[in-house]
Amino acid sequence: MEASRVFEDGALEGRVAIVTGGGTNLGKAAAAELARCGASVLIAGRRAEVLEAAGREIGERCSWVAADVRERAGAERIVATALERLGRLDLVLNNAGGQYMVPAEGLTTKGWQAVQRLNVDGTLAMCVAAYELAMRDAGGGTIVNVTVSPHHGMPAMAHTGAARAAVEAITRELAATYGAHGIAVVGVALGRFDTESLRKYPAELWRTAAATVPLQRLGSLEEYGWLVALLATPLGGALSGSVVILDGGLDNWSGPWPPAGMTRDGEVPTEARRPAA
Repeated sequence: MEASRVFEDGALEGRVAIVTGGGTNLGKAAAAELARCGASVLIAGRRAEVLEAAGREIGERCSWVAADVRERAGAERIVATALERLGRLDLVLNNAGGQYMVPAEGLTTKGWQAVQRLNVDGTLAMCVAAYELAMRDAGGGTIVNVTVSPHHGMPAMAHTGAARAAVEAITRELAATYGAHGIAVVGVALGRFDTESLRKYPAELWRTAAATVPLQRLGSLEEYGWLVALLATPLGGALSGSVVILDGGLDNWSGPWPPAGMTRDGEVPTEARRPAA
């Protein structure tokens, strides 16, 4: 396995991490970076064949378990498997989540409940299982809950916006509750990333996605992995109760950057300043 481009070899040696939704895209990238840094990683999801392939690709520090986080029993199975195979649990990355495009007025009860069940119920089930079965008695650990940016609304995504807002509220409350036991709970709000999932949406959406980001590019899978690895270090505890935004400035702006009508010769004008007196 190649070395991390950011962290020194062995930075997470001896630590154990669970990554839900770890068989594809962002979850697999995070699991791979954790393994590069020396952690033992258990990836979880519903499709055994996908997890098995990802585990082979990541390497010997990675194992897998098929389970459904939407069910309390599934979450408990994942945590119990980590303890059985690896002996401890230091980090849980609640990466599993999903949504689909639909205008708010077109939402059905079934669709709404499906998104809430995966994003909210699944995240909470993993938090509780990690706390009750492993981290409380161990006196420490870090739970990272993934949400989305921007926070000021996303067209055709009201259902996931509501779900992720709930996850952020849960994150803040659990940070206060679990903190007495040395457990940190941190949120990560993701912007537009260049994933296979993004390219499943209509072409006009993903082709112009970068133009909506002030940084003028999509995030990379590697960058997500770096942030997760950072949160797995002792620094993660200091960020408990926070929501770290990884979105290239998207949360601060809605629309293309620079906005139409604000440029001169392709550049954003700079206001002339009076010389200092």
